[in-house]
Amino acid sequence: MPARPPESGGLLTCATVPDYLHELFSLHGRRALVTGGSSGIGHAIAEAIGRAGAEIVLVARRPGELDQAVARLREHGVTASRISADLGDRDDVQRVCAAAGEIDILVNNAGNNIRKPMAELTVDDYERTLAVNLTAPYLLGQHFGPKMAARGWGRIINLGSQQSVSAFGDSGAYGAAKAAIAGLTRSQAEAWSADGVCVNTIIPGFVLTPLTEPAQAIPGRVEALAARHMVRRNGVPADFAGAAVFLAGDASAFVTGQMLFVDGGFFVH
Repeated sequence: MPARPPESGGLLTCATVPDYLHELFSLHGRRALVTGGSSGIGHAIAEAIGRAGAEIVLVARRPGELDQAVARLREHGVTASRISADLGDRDDVQRVCAAAGEIDILVNNAGNNIRKPMAELTVDDYERTLAVNLTAPYLLGQHFGPKMAARGWGRIINLGSQQSVSAFGDSGAYGAAKAAIAGLTRSQAEAWSADGVCVNTIIPGFVLTPLTEPAQAIPGRVEALAARHMVRRNGVPADFAGAAVFLAGDASAFVTGQMLFVDGGFFVH
């Protein structure tokens, strides 16, 4: 017969497991701003950290979609509000900073991707891509990061891409922006981690979201990309829930400046 476990000391019981998990992962009392939070990965992250206890402020362009997203969060008991803004517009970014209030967790998820061959990209394409994917996260970090540091606690989660680390699928200006996001993460971590602000990048694989619909429309593309993942499927937004809760809370207090690949083994395959 197998030996019985010891009856003393450090064993977790059914009664203590919920308390232990609450200590590690609860986000009660925290307030999170999630950009691009009305759909896709952003909404999945907002739901996850909201259901872990955080109050959520969603930011996206379209008021109707935002209202629907807030309603979905409230169905799960999440305290949620929204700010309609175009993060490609610096005045709108400043308006978000002014309207959002005190934020403990900043999730920079909003993005655009103008998929053209490199030689066909215009200066306008480049500037619009960098404005949303890089400049907005920088400006939001510059506003909220020092405030988090002054309070002694904060989390910034930046959303990268396979293009943060390799060329993939007409990377273009989007690839340049997402590579820079990884560098921005390291710079923000260097600046504020000593004051309790952990900053990390999530690197997705190929995820079935509205942003990737142009790639999904190419015959055979979805199947080929699924085969490239070690798990033999493409990602879905719900795949990011656990990673987001981990990076948003106390469990990640010794994790900063990193790229966390939530990509089903896409990059290493």
